[in-house]
Amino acid sequence: MQQDNRFSVFNSSVKSVSKNTINSVVKSAALAMGLLIAATLPANADAKSDISAAPAVIHSVFFWLKNPDSVDDRKSLIEGLNSLRDIPQIQALHVGVPASTVSRDVIDSSYQVSELMFFNSVKDQDEYQSHPIHKKFVKDYAHLWQKVVVYDSLNTL
Repeated sequence: MQQDNRFSVFNSSVKSVSKNTINSVVKSAALAMGLLIAATLPANADAKSDISAAPAVIHSVFFWLKNPDSVDDRKSLIEGLNSLRDIPQIQALHVGVPASTVSRDVIDSSYQVSELMFFNSVKDQDEYQSHPIHKKFVKDYAHLWQKVVVYDSLNTL
């Protein structure tokens, strides 16, 4: 009898641990899913697009400065690019500089500043081009660059 009682206590402990373990795993899985969803949201808090739909147009721009070693020129251009965030057609904007990744034949890090914009449509991208804030940006900052390369692509999803 005493042995059966020990098994009974053991079995109830195992069931309790199993339930606790299952609850813990479920909670961890829910947290992981939440983090995964959060990681896919646009970086800017005031994103205007439906997060379930990927932007249709991606606008990638690379700038080569007239004075590539000028920290002030680079900082000024970055400030100017960030001013474009006020254009309502832009769903998300990333402004960056070349990463210090391992050098490979396929990597071109000769530019000084880049921007990556997301638009919901070609129409929105066209409206951005003629928006007064964009025109002011070009007028005020074009003197800083010697070369600009643009890649516009459509989302294939």
